[in-house]
Amino acid sequence: MFVTIEGPEGSGKSTATETVINKLRELGYDVLKTREPGGTPISEQIRNVILDKDNKAMDGRTEALLYAAARRQHLIEKVWPAVKEGKIVICDRYIDSSLAYQGGARGLGIDNIVDINMFATENTWPDLTLLFDIPPELGLKRISLNKNREVNRLDLETLEFHKKVRQTFLNLAEKYSDRFVIIDASKDREQVAQDALDAILKRLCK
Repeated sequence: MFVTIEGPEGSGKSTATETVINKLRELGYDVLKTREPGGTPISEQIRNVILDKDNKAMDGRTEALLYAAARRQHLIEKVWPAVKEGKIVICDRYIDSSLAYQGGARGLGIDNIVDINMFATENTWPDLTLLFDIPPELGLKRISLNKNREVNRLDLETLEFHKKVRQTFLNLAEKYSDRFVIIDASKDREQVAQDALDAILKRLCK
C-alpha cells in the first residue's frame, strides 16, 4: 500500500508519522518511510535547490517542474520497488502538496499541476492520503517555537499564502474523498498519531 502524509507547515505530520510507523512495525507490518522532495540521492539534490532560502528568484513553474522531476526519480528508485515487494510505503508529502502549493497558493492551476505530475508519475496516485489539517496561524506559531526545525523557503511565505495552501488541501480532500482522511492536527500529539494509525489500519482491512 502507498500512503501519503500531507498538511500545511507546522501540522506535526512528521512527528506523528514516526509514531505511526513504529506502531505498524510492532504489529508486524513491513514499512518503508520516505519523503518528498527527496528520498533518493538525486531527488535530495533537487530538494536542496527547491528549498534553498537564497533561491528567491525561482519561478513558480520552475518550482513545480523541479518537484515533479524529484518525484519521478523517487518513484523509480524507491516507491515502486517497495510496493512491488509488498511493503507499506509511507511518504511525507506527494502530489497533493504540489497541487496545494503550486496549483493553489501560487495560482498555477490545479489542472496544470495534475498534467505535469501525471506525466512524471505515469498516473500513480496514493492508495490512502492522510491530511493533517491545522489553521495556518497555529502551524506557523509551532514552527516559530521549534528551534530545532530547519526553516526553508516555503516557511517564509505570507500568512495569506499558507491560508491558500490549507484551503486547497481541504478542497482536494473533498474532491478525492475516496482516498483522503482528514486528521485534526490541532489535537495533542498522542491523539493525532492514534487517529492516523486507525485510518491506516482501517484501509488495510478493506
